[in-house]
Amino acid sequence: MKHQPRKRFGQNFLIDESVVAAIIAALRPGRGDLVVEIGPGLGALTRPLLALVDDLHVIEIDRDLAADLQRKHPRLTVHAGDALGFDFAQFGREIRVVGNLPYNISTPLLFHLESCAACIRDIHVMLQQEVVDRIVASPADSDYSRLSVMLQYRFAVEKLFNVGPEVFDPRPRVESAMIRLTPRRPLPWPARDETLFARVVAAAFAQRRKTLRNSLNAYLAAPDFTTLNINPRSRAQELSVAQFVAMANHVSARNA
Repeated sequence: MKHQPRKRFGQNFLIDESVVAAIIAALRPGRGDLVVEIGPGLGALTRPLLALVDDLHVIEIDRDLAADLQRKHPRLTVHAGDALGFDFAQFGREIRVVGNLPYNISTPLLFHLESCAACIRDIHVMLQQEVVDRIVASPADSDYSRLSVMLQYRFAVEKLFNVGPEVFDPRPRVESAMIRLTPRRPLPWPARDETLFARVVAAAFAQRRKTLRNSLNAYLAAPDFTTLNINPRSRAQELSVAQFVAMANHVSARNA
């Protein structure tokens, strides 16, 4: 019986073999790689991956699909559950994450993966094109946002290719894109206090039209901006990741 896609799980199954081949080519899996696929669905990407790697794990929230994948592929390690609550650190070594992410949870899932970056070698995922454009945006771009800063702090990001809705069943109402995220080791701009860094970035982008002098007045005064050589009349979308880290580190050092 054909599986009926479930809207609550954001299921849009990849059905185009040329796109699957492009994902495999971007990933370039080695036989000894530990690969974790998120949202395998009907197994379009799972099947070729199984032929290329010895250790493949999949995380599938739909228990019917999880059971079907395990039945069809006994060598596959299937984790039935929500990727948002999955402990990626359990493997104890660098993993390669791949998948067509459910668009309704893509941002929180990316932040969950960001928190596990120490155990990740790289991430190759399909996302809504709008989200990918925000992740890879540069300062002064209209798409540059909190998401850009937070993920570029931890990862080198690269948009790989765009994908139209016709390669999925059912067709989503949005365009998609493939992205590669590679953990930065070491971090080029390490934050003294990453929680504080995240708060400063969130406050700066909370109201994009506000100048930094207004949006960050709980953290920085005029002399602080002078010390940092940052124009207080600038807006959040004009600052680089390094400048956001510098502001957070200044606050952390001042309050120490």
